[in-house]
Amino acid sequence: MTSLNQQLYELSQKYIPGGVNSPVRAFKSVGGTPVFFKRGQGAYFWDVDEKSYIDYVGSWGPLILGHAHPKVVKAVQEAAQNGLSFGAPTETELEIAELLCKLLPSIEQVRLVSSGTEAGMSAIRLARGYTGRSHIIKFEGCYHGHDDALLVKAGSGALTFGHPSSAGVPAETAAHTIVLSYNDVAGLEKTFNEFGKEIAAAIVEPVAGNMNLVKAEPDFLLALRRLCTQHGSVLIFDEVMTGFRVGLECAQGLYQIKPDLTILGKVIGGGMPLAAFGGRRDIMQCLAPLGAVYQAGTLSGNPVAVAAGLATLREVQAPGFYETLAAKTQQLTQGLTVVANKYGVNFCAQSVGGMFGLYFCKELPKSFAEVMACDKKAFNRFFHAMLQEGIYFAPSAFEAGFVSAIHNSEDIDKTLFAAERIFSSWV
Repeated sequence: MTSLNQQLYELSQKYIPGGVNSPVRAFKSVGGTPVFFKRGQGAYFWDVDEKSYIDYVGSWGPLILGHAHPKVVKAVQEAAQNGLSFGAPTETELEIAELLCKLLPSIEQVRLVSSGTEAGMSAIRLARGYTGRSHIIKFEGCYHGHDDALLVKAGSGALTFGHPSSAGVPAETAAHTIVLSYNDVAGLEKTFNEFGKEIAAAIVEPVAGNMNLVKAEPDFLLALRRLCTQHGSVLIFDEVMTGFRVGLECAQGLYQIKPDLTILGKVIGGGMPLAAFGGRRDIMQCLAPLGAVYQAGTLSGNPVAVAAGLATLREVQAPGFYETLAAKTQQLTQGLTVVANKYGVNFCAQSVGGMFGLYFCKELPKSFAEVMACDKKAFNRFFHAMLQEGIYFAPSAFEAGFVSAIHNSEDIDKTLFAAERIFSSWV
């Protein structure tokens, strides 16, 4: 007898390309049948076959308070009663914009959009309009949404213009994107020495979360800040994932580096479609209707999404919130490392705030190449075994994981006990 999960997946492939609305959900990286979920509460959610799981994906980061947090749900219900969308300014738009500017000193003005991809493409266009230049720098393994200019992979050399990593991206578009290695200061210096006057912007995840979790080295980000300032380029921090997930001042607060533009998403929407980009006033005022850089969105600043975001941002400002969250996340990563090492499994893990990375290798990776050298087959084996145990990690060896404020020691202990049962069977 096939499960309802299997039935739904087979039917969905008839109507939805690949059966999913975002590729990683298809389980192609790990194999097997995707899980279809029906409800969530706190640190748990339930699939259509009524099996429960401890959730370490959290809708890929937004659910820092866990599923269906009462205050977020109440805020959404109250907002929805007043109307789902207006396509006109609201007071709550101003409230969240003011709060974002207050919490992040680098943001003097901000514009709301509906997705991280939209925020990323808008920030790139704005940087190009502000500088009058065309080239941008991105780093291998960092993902900034599916905008054409950013779906670019590294070329054949240490310093090279990129090649499209998706069909449908014109080669001439990719030719304006320079792809460098993450944490490579020498490559960065060489690039700016050669192309500095042509570089509109450098965009980076200060803590990468789309090649698993990889921390930027402080010297790397300092060099990036210095070189952008020296050459008049715009430094863009993509904090869609790290924004209010690793700390109240985001990754830029942890590193004490002030970008020119910041991209936000995920947590600021509390699970609803909401994102933003903001930064220096002189750059932001190049946007229409003030300036010549056009950007618009019918659903930008949607009142229901803003309500969810405001409710979430109020909760994360509680004293000790991030210290407690970080301690829980470290309990998970350190516990998994101890258990894996006990049984001789090549494994390591690390965390930043409420984000974590799991790697089947001996040393913490610092670049895309080092992540790619990890044992993907071991991860896939671990993923499916934990799934059977009712523990849901990201279905890919190249994605960061997330702990929420509602996870407790019992949840983490259950996870560690399950991991020990699995690793002990590998001996």
